[in-house]
Amino acid sequence: MDLHDYKDVAENYDLYLEAMYSQENNHEGFQEFYLNLARHYGKGGVVDIACGTGAVLLYLAERGIEVDGTDLSEEMCKVAAAKAEAMGLSLNIYPADMTGFSSGRKYSLAIIARSGFMHLPTQELQIAALRNIREQLTDGGILTFNTFDPWPAVQAQQMQTDPKKDYSLRLEYVNRDGNREKIYNAITYDPYSQQMYGYWKFETYDDAGNVIGERVRPLLMRETYRSEVFLLAQLCGFEVQAIYRGYKGDREVLSDITTAALYSSNLIWILRKK
Repeated sequence: MDLHDYKDVAENYDLYLEAMYSQENNHEGFQEFYLNLARHYGKGGVVDIACGTGAVLLYLAERGIEVDGTDLSEEMCKVAAAKAEAMGLSLNIYPADMTGFSSGRKYSLAIIARSGFMHLPTQELQIAALRNIREQLTDGGILTFNTFDPWPAVQAQQMQTDPKKDYSLRLEYVNRDGNREKIYNAITYDPYSQQMYGYWKFETYDDAGNVIGERVRPLLMRETYRSEVFLLAQLCGFEVQAIYRGYKGDREVLSDITTAALYSSNLIWILRKK
């Protein structure tokens, strides 16, 4: 079970992401980025894979894009569906594994936003997902997903972390019950499996500052290098069309893509079904 499968995480997800993004700017403009992709590639329908609580899904639907949503977490799907209903949107949102989902139709654009692809913890699952998604796309259909350039300095630090006790404060926010919560994480890195794994700890406080609750939730993700993505794409029947470094439209030069990054980058891959 992963962090996002828990009801308490799903119900508070939007609230703590809002606090997280107020401290960081690496997701600025991400909804508009996917809207532009959908308008360009999504005329044959869009599927938002790993849709979470619907940040991209609902944004696109509100603006007239024909879009379905699916997520491995049933709890995330419930939150997204409730939000859609409150907005007066009738959408097809259903829990499914990206390695085997099928809605009975094909799409011209498949979106895996933010870190959804990184939650596939093995290369075997990445291959299974890519091959299944390819089957859900129309001829020449587009798949987009994100990876982060692995950063050796961070990897080295994480390799020294005990995931059961070396917690560091990630952020503070107010939960859906109006209580202040602090989120800590302890994440370690295994260079052989390329997996980041560990735990997130949620501490809840009363108005006097006393701890009145604690929850610990697991996390498992895999880091993927640029060269791997090219090989995965070729193996699974895709070709790389473009790579964006963040959501502001900065494209990488494809001839230089396999070189190591000069700094940690949020890479958004655009793959076309061959």
